[in-house]
Amino acid sequence: MRVHTLRRMSERWIIAMVRHRFAVIGVWATVLAVGVLVSTQLSSVLTNSFAVPGSGSERASDLLAEHFGERPEGTFVVVFQVRRPSDRALQQRLRRRIAAAARAIPSARAGELRRGGGLLYAAIATPLRLHAAMHYTDGLRRALRSPAGPAALVTGQPAVEHDLTPILAADLRRGEAVALPVALLVLVSLLGLSAAVLVPFLFAACTIAGALIGVDALAHAISMTTYVTNLVALLGLGLAIDYSLLIVSRFREELRTGATETDAVVLAMATAGRTVAVSGLAMAVGLALLLLVPVPFIRSIGVAGLLVPLVSVAAALTLQPALLPLLGARGGRRRAARGAVLRRGVWERLSRWVVGRRVLVLVGATTLLAGLASGALAAHVVPSSFASLPQESESSRAIRLLRGGVGPGAVAPTSVVVDSGAPGAARSGPTRAAVSRLADELFHDPEVLLVANGVRPPYTDRSGRFARVLVVNRHEYGAARTVSFVRRLRERLVHAAGFPPGATVVVGGAPAQGVDFLATTYDRLPWIALAVLAGTFAALLRAFRSLLLPLKAVLLNLLTVAAVYGALVLVFQRGVGADLLGLQRTGDVEGWVPIFLFAALLGLTTDYEVFLVMRMREAWDRLPDNTEAVASGLERTGRIVTAAALIMVASFSGFLAGRVTGLQQLGFGLALGVLLDATVVRALLVPSLMAVLGRWNWWLPGRVARLAHVAPSPLVEKE
Repeated sequence: MRVHTLRRMSERWIIAMVRHRFAVIGVWATVLAVGVLVSTQLSSVLTNSFAVPGSGSERASDLLAEHFGERPEGTFVVVFQVRRPSDRALQQRLRRRIAAAARAIPSARAGELRRGGGLLYAAIATPLRLHAAMHYTDGLRRALRSPAGPAALVTGQPAVEHDLTPILAADLRRGEAVALPVALLVLVSLLGLSAAVLVPFLFAACTIAGALIGVDALAHAISMTTYVTNLVALLGLGLAIDYSLLIVSRFREELRTGATETDAVVLAMATAGRTVAVSGLAMAVGLALLLLVPVPFIRSIGVAGLLVPLVSVAAALTLQPALLPLLGARGGRRRAARGAVLRRGVWERLSRWVVGRRVLVLVGATTLLAGLASGALAAHVVPSSFASLPQESESSRAIRLLRGGVGPGAVAPTSVVVDSGAPGAARSGPTRAAVSRLADELFHDPEVLLVANGVRPPYTDRSGRFARVLVVNRHEYGAARTVSFVRRLRERLVHAAGFPPGATVVVGGAPAQGVDFLATTYDRLPWIALAVLAGTFAALLRAFRSLLLPLKAVLLNLLTVAAVYGALVLVFQRGVGADLLGLQRTGDVEGWVPIFLFAALLGLTTDYEVFLVMRMREAWDRLPDNTEAVASGLERTGRIVTAAALIMVASFSGFLAGRVTGLQQLGFGLALGVLLDATVVRALLVPSLMAVLGRWNWWLPGRVARLAHVAPSPLVEKE
């Protein structure tokens, strides 16, 4: 056996997994069954709240809930499309109907009936958090049904979230319908019609199930976004199949060299298994750092993304070695080598062509990515908005009516909450005068459609200490002009109103929440980026036993991410190719997408870097010849990594089949990032740059090696 020559892999562990394989498979079968059960109930504990703890918008929300009995994210809006909005008798009937329906929700209160553009509409305010309020949507709609009079449409943040759940479920089925056939075709072309094709699918199913169990457990303790189910399913599908494919392919390769079945399992796990562990942990490090962002929405996406590589690595170290012996030595040797040799020859010729024209290829590929990346400077990042949601739901139809009849900001107004500091002070005196001055300034602001305030409820609380001004904007709450208005309101208008000492003013509502979301998220981004890059560098230094190769990997990963950002701007902001790809042109990029893309793409691109360079490292250790090492690594990984990339691209393309703009942007970015990395970066940039660096690729001074707890890798004169 050659096992003793391979480092950092426990032979005893692998053999134990093989020996007790039926028990291991039984444990994972239980995980799969529980995961399937959990997936049917998970949506009930998920919600898309963009609340930012400790922010001005969250303080305003708490004050409104405590003193006015309503919370912006828990407020419904009921819309009636009528022929004569001025009909007083009709208005009276609809007021009674809304008031009666409001009793279906604890502590709910019907607001004023307003009219505009052939519509009558009113808010039903509740003090509930979004997650609690959304579950009353069906009950409210039933209570509003009437055989006589106009039909009621229910919208508002709770109704939008309620309607989004089945849409996301349908989108996930669409995405799987795109990803699974492509994955099957790629695996069959690579592994043949054999039992080996089933192993990656079983591995992926167990990985997804395990991650969903983790999401469900955490969702009962922390806020988790509705998007996590789609994220776990499609990210898990692509990542797990890739990891399993790498190990299965190495297992079959070892069998073809004459290794026994057990030896082939041990050798495959000692090489490809170790690569998978390094890759998965590197991706987990990047996604884990999203937990440093004090925004529950971002943290929940980070948690979901983190669980996928962690569960994948756990399955790779337990389930994968248990499944491999089931293939049998004969099945592992199937479709041996003629076609594979021809395909490896293509990659060998490509590597030698690139090495022979190293400078030209390096400059050309870098220029291509840099040109694409330059578009990132024009990125217009905004909070999520109702305009980016699918338009077929009842809540979206109501929003369209309000947008046309009243204005886009009618569903999610801005609330200014004033604490005068003393009972009764909000009804008269200096505070009341300041509130009036603020309302007058707001009325004349070009972004304001409607201003409402007064000295009685619902604009002043019963104690007279708290007052509020309701502002309806002319644009959606996530639009650039609305964001500018919130900043102008906070930084200039509130101060210009001249509130007396002791009075405090906070700005809330969905528009302010969006501004706080962006500010809090992107204030931490530079530190998160540095931490991700440092963690990636440290992990790759240990894996590659090189000082320059990890630095090269980090720089190329950054260039790939920047190129993806530029492509997002090109497609979603400027609309280039959007119609051809069936994507929504929004004119902006949703604020959570770039930060997740940064963390995820650094991990995903590191995966392929590890797959490629680890084989080069093996070749260099056998025969210290840089040209041969580069050629051998590209030759031996080209076919497998290309197939893995196709599967990953197909999996992420599943997001594009959906109707939620943010997920479309995420899927486009992930798919393009993997595609660029597997073609331009891995096939051109990496070998050309390594050819330029020569033997310096493999240099690791003894002092650095001791810090990293690995063997040194001094320069070797032979090339």
